[in-house]
Amino acid sequence: MSATPHEPGFRDSVDVMFNRAAALMDMPPGMAEKIRVANSTYTVRFGVKLRGEIMTFTGYRSVHSEHAEPVKGGIRYSMDVNQEEVEALAALMTYKCALVEVPFGGSKGGLCIDPSEWSEDELERITRRFAYELIKRDLIHPAQNVPAPDMGTGAREMAWIADAYKRIKSDDINARACVTGKPRHLGGIAGRVEATGRGVQYALREYFRHPGDVAKSGLSGSLDGKRVVVQGLGNVGYHAAKFLEEEDGCRIVGIIERDGAITSDAGLNVEAVKHYVIDNGGVEGFEGATFTTDGASVLEYDCDILIPAALESTVNVGNAARIKAPLIIEAANGPVTAKADEILREKGTVIIPDMYANAGGVTVSYFEWVKNLSHIRFGRLQRRQEEAYHNLLVDEIEAMTGKRFSPGKRAKILEGADELTLVRSGLDDTMRLAYQSMTEVWNNRAGEGVDLRTAAFLISIRRVAETYKSLGL
Repeated sequence: MSATPHEPGFRDSVDVMFNRAAALMDMPPGMAEKIRVANSTYTVRFGVKLRGEIMTFTGYRSVHSEHAEPVKGGIRYSMDVNQEEVEALAALMTYKCALVEVPFGGSKGGLCIDPSEWSEDELERITRRFAYELIKRDLIHPAQNVPAPDMGTGAREMAWIADAYKRIKSDDINARACVTGKPRHLGGIAGRVEATGRGVQYALREYFRHPGDVAKSGLSGSLDGKRVVVQGLGNVGYHAAKFLEEEDGCRIVGIIERDGAITSDAGLNVEAVKHYVIDNGGVEGFEGATFTTDGASVLEYDCDILIPAALESTVNVGNAARIKAPLIIEAANGPVTAKADEILREKGTVIIPDMYANAGGVTVSYFEWVKNLSHIRFGRLQRRQEEAYHNLLVDEIEAMTGKRFSPGKRAKILEGADELTLVRSGLDDTMRLAYQSMTEVWNNRAGEGVDLRTAAFLISIRRVAETYKSLGL
């Protein structure tokens, strides 16, 4: 999104937040600058013959930091893609991976294209040519640069890219690891589609396990009954809202989509709204809810938790002062601008930052990458052994006590961990440990004006700096 007269653009906003944390660190200025700037950004322009004429497309792949390799980051398809955006997103990916201790550097890619304007066959031809342009520059490679889905792309596009790589690098035994977010039957992993939304849920659960932190937002208790507004019912927003509603008892009181927004203090059924949007192209007309064409106004709705899960700069200097939610969790990348962040912090709003909140996607992508390199799915070796061991244990307990477990509980206890169970367990553990490191810094350095976002940056910058120092820089 372009800059306004009142605040910096997306990339500059990320730099402002970075600099705020770096100023609190005892670190040589040269090291801070090395970590802050993007290593390289490649622009590719290529032609594809479509509809009887040659059409030229522009794409980008930015590599922010190679302190760890491969570098990791999604590829998005959008007419708003530009160099500033991909560099900002690549930087956030570096900090995100460092925060959740995933051994990747940061990267990001994008193609200036509106996917809705092209047929599936045309999109495939465009995607394969874009992939070729990146592959021949080693900007897609299992050991160097590993893309994933992002806005406007999904498992289908990742399958095309993986196939394009395999055709070019036919002797690479690890070819499937060149990209993550693939379909399950092509080397994907269970739980990847839901991963970012699931990570948002796990982040909120961990936040609410810390009563002192919850009190800082003026809230109390658990997630049960909390009123939530979600902006964007795409992959991330849909899964986050669905899980919070169905598993944690949250009340989804507002959903913002492209055509407007709907609200209901009684709560909205997320699954029903999702099906309605698929069938009707928007939320207007959804029964039992109040509709407004001014979707942005619902960001200011009276609620406990606001989840911006769409584009960057959604909460900005123009609306930050009117945001009522005491707790914001950034499911999207960069939804709160640097100036808005200042306004909200002055108000006492707690923001769970994007580099932590939406790290579920890259975490599970890491699991998929490891699975592809090991050439075996998780759970295959140990699941039945676990079930046999559990069965022996349950039989012994029943023999000793003379009592039997109920059939439902017995079946649950005996069940060995499959791939989805292990993926969710690993994601949950990752989100818990990352938050615990953040809250320790947040609380110990509160007197220096450190909030959760600054705490996350402090941890990430320190880890990247330590890696560079170990490499002799």
